[in-house]
Amino acid sequence: MFFTYLRRELRRRRKAALVVASGLALGIALVIVVSSVSSGMGKAQDKVLESLYGLGTDMTVTKAATAPKSGSTGRPRFEFDAKDNDDDATQSTDRVMVQGFQTLASSTVTEVGEQDGVAGAVGGLSLSVMKVDGQFKRGEFKQGGGTSQGGGRGPGGGSGMPQGEVEGGGASFDVNSYTVYGTDVTQQDLGPLTSSKITSGRTFKTTETNAKVAVVDAAYAEEKTLATGKTVTIHGTKFTVIGVSTADSGDAAANVYIPLQQAQTLSDSKDKVTTVYVKAADSQRIDTVKSAIQKNISGTTVTTSADLADTVSGSLSTASDLAAGVGKWLSLAVLAAAFLVAGLLTSSAVSRRVREFGTLKALGWKSGRVTRQVVGEALVNGLVGGVLGIAVGLAGAYAVTAVSPTLTAELGSSSGGGMRGGMMGGGGPGRQSASKALDIALTAPVSLSVILTAVALAVAGGLIAGAFGGWRASRLRPADALRRVE
Repeated sequence: MFFTYLRRELRRRRKAALVVASGLALGIALVIVVSSVSSGMGKAQDKVLESLYGLGTDMTVTKAATAPKSGSTGRPRFEFDAKDNDDDATQSTDRVMVQGFQTLASSTVTEVGEQDGVAGAVGGLSLSVMKVDGQFKRGEFKQGGGTSQGGGRGPGGGSGMPQGEVEGGGASFDVNSYTVYGTDVTQQDLGPLTSSKITSGRTFKTTETNAKVAVVDAAYAEEKTLATGKTVTIHGTKFTVIGVSTADSGDAAANVYIPLQQAQTLSDSKDKVTTVYVKAADSQRIDTVKSAIQKNISGTTVTTSADLADTVSGSLSTASDLAAGVGKWLSLAVLAAAFLVAGLLTSSAVSRRVREFGTLKALGWKSGRVTRQVVGEALVNGLVGGVLGIAVGLAGAYAVTAVSPTLTAELGSSSGGGMRGGMMGGGGPGRQSASKALDIALTAPVSLSVILTAVALAVAGGLIAGAFGGWRASRLRPADALRRVE
């Protein structure tokens, strides 16, 4: 009897049922779209952060660089000594410098790894190499001036790299600066290299802890015509290129990657690292792990992915704020309005059926049975609205993914000194992470949890509407059947 009566009433009142279902569908569809876009924002931000410090890294441990000593400019100086009989001498020299931070003892990696809540820790050494080639008269080259005939050329070309001058003589020279990252080849599942994929050759073997081998970034390899099998010379040491890597997004962490021990030797930084990359055992305990490291290992700065996320600006940050703020509250407001309207419409429909329900009560139907009938009808309306809302929401999410609007993420220095140890290209000693922009295509993935949430909202909407109608129906009396309903 219940289902027969339910089917008949729903067919008889199709228009009213469709109005209620449509209101609920609008709210549910908006929730799906906002949730999927917010999820896409989160994935885009994760992609940006991974391009900075590597996949799987939850935090980094560093030590801020000290200010230059009194009377020092902090700029590297190169000395050239032409022979007495040579007015001009063609010379080449390079300087390997630790980049971005003070060095930490390699034992710090072990100390960090022993902290409660740490699943893994690996050290890395960030270096900057400045190479000067040209003809010089006797004198001293000093970076920073602009009176020489030579220009600056960085890893990606352009004029943003340093120029210089020769004190005590003229010069025509060329300056090339590039970045080198010393990676622990025994633990390659953490750190900046994980944000790139090997597209040619291979990565390091775990046995190549002190081998003269290198992996080069694809853009740098193209600029310098490097390929697997060729060699790259760093401070007089030749490294065989074993692989070419391509960054998953944005720029690579470094132009050249070499084994950590080789990087320590080149920079005269034996048993030193600039950054410790940390993976937490539980993503919910990152703040606790950060506090433990700061408390137990003095003189270090711990920067989490959340800290770095605060430095992300641009359209990605703006859109994320809108989705999390305006979108969230708009969804809640629309849902609340949809539930209220559904409840009022259901209550109004019951009022128009006073004679019908009064007659049923006069025939022996109890209030509970009438109430269940009204709630059943409202619940079906809610489920219909849920189906419509899921369909519209999926269509909206698909449209966002199909269009894939491009968002820009601008990355500046974080309060903790930067997650990548100043490896954003072209940085000098003591320089923190430079500003950098990445273009990210927005998607709107819809997860199963979002669909289940939509179903739950549909049921909730039906129950709320049924509660309004059921309350109104429970107040009817058999005598109401004698009233005239206009």
